[in-house]
Amino acid sequence: MTPGDDNRDKLIALLQLAYSGELAAAYAYRGHWHSVTNADERDSIRRIEEDEWRHRKLVGEMLARLGAEPNRRREVRATIIGRTLGLLCHVSGWLLPMYGAGKLESRNVKEYETAARYARDCGCINLIDCLLEMAEVEWDHESYFRSRVLSHRLGRRLSMWPQPPPKETIRRSYERDSGGSIQDESRPLGKRATTAA
Repeated sequence: MTPGDDNRDKLIALLQLAYSGELAAAYAYRGHWHSVTNADERDSIRRIEEDEWRHRKLVGEMLARLGAEPNRRREVRATIIGRTLGLLCHVSGWLLPMYGAGKLESRNVKEYETAARYARDCGCINLIDCLLEMAEVEWDHESYFRSRVLSHRLGRRLSMWPQPPPKETIRRSYERDSGGSIQDESRPLGKRATTAA
């Protein structure tokens, strides 16, 4: 197995994880925005749910281009977890879902950054820009949930997850590690990942 094959396998595994993770997150956010009473929060979390569905579509397209499919067991598990979390948002209060979402989004930033590096290392250059854009959108999500947790009097007493570096470092870090600018002229997936909140 060549290093390129190994990185391709790692990319596929990470995309399968992300694909199912986006499903769980979307279902959880659907329950989350239905559970909050503040109209601005409802709109922000609803837009974040829409981003998760959009990301899932993009990741699914990437898997198809790589000749891979979603992991069926993960899909079932993600559905159960996401729907359960969505229901729990109605009984757990406001703070816990905000905290859990922020911590999860922080991890998602790193996953998409890592996926972009695997894409580079296995020659899938046309996936890099989209993966980095999704990392940037997840950064926006993390920032929103962090701000909501810290706005709560009890939230300010919680031990917060590590804060990601500034958003602009996502691309700069990639370019520094890659020794140049992002090579992505064809953009075959066509659409930018959009931001919310």
